[in-house]
Amino acid sequence: MSKILIVDDEEGIRMLYSMELRDDGYEVITLPDGKGLLELVDKEQPDCIVLDIKMREYDGLDLLQQIRKKHYDLPVILNSAYSSFKVDLKAVAADYYVVKSSDLTELKEKLRVALEARIPRE
Repeated sequence: MSKILIVDDEEGIRMLYSMELRDDGYEVITLPDGKGLLELVDKEQPDCIVLDIKMREYDGLDLLQQIRKKHYDLPVILNSAYSSFKVDLKAVAADYYVVKSSDLTELKEKLRVALEARIPRE
């Protein structure tokens, strides 16, 4: 079972994604912001991160850079309500970019592809 970490400051998004992804057989952990993100990644060792960009106290693009420095091979899907971030140079470090929607079809597809492409840990 793949473990997914959802980092989003909107409780409703965390709940929706958690329910949908658990229904699809994933183990899901959530974080309401970037506080302690790297420590949580080290502890929980998720197989993929779904990362919000615009959070109250944290910038998801800056968090992405921190993740890449320590966990360069961990798939990260940027998830934002704004498609304008796709052109931000910091966003190219992400594996995928998905615009938030109540229809999780695209997110689930990107998640499936990211997990299939991931090199298994030994």
